[in-house]
Amino acid sequence: MRYREEVRDLFSVPEEYSLVHCISANFAMGKGIVVEFNRRFDMKRQLQRGYPDYLDHYRTLESGGDCILEGRVFNLITKERYFHKPTIDTMRAALERMRAICEEAGILHLAMPMIGAGLDRLLWEEVSAQIKSVFRETDVDILVCRLK
Repeated sequence: MRYREEVRDLFSVPEEYSLVHCISANFAMGKGIVVEFNRRFDMKRQLQRGYPDYLDHYRTLESGGDCILEGRVFNLITKERYFHKPTIDTMRAALERMRAICEEAGILHLAMPMIGAGLDRLLWEEVSAQIKSVFRETDVDILVCRLK
């Protein structure tokens, strides 16, 4: 794994990068960077169309975390409803699912904001440690795009 953090606009990365963000299982997408993902990729409609019964599926997961790849966007699902807060355990479960999808699909480049550390209020140091741990033994290039 190659991991780096840069001050950079997430949406300016080359097309070879799959983009990553966090959402709730009800696909609310009303605040934060998810609004921009929805504007650029029509993500809410894409997910609702492709996964109409997803909330029921999410409730059956023991791990509390999941991931859906839609186009070149990884949607890390770390909580049931938008107003809930994820835990570091649900974040790790979502990251592990993303890793499995990367391995299955041969995806080697990921770009993401400081996931979980904005509105979700997880500590970035803990989230970045989980990212590094989950992807440690892979060939995935991970770029974290910081605002400042």
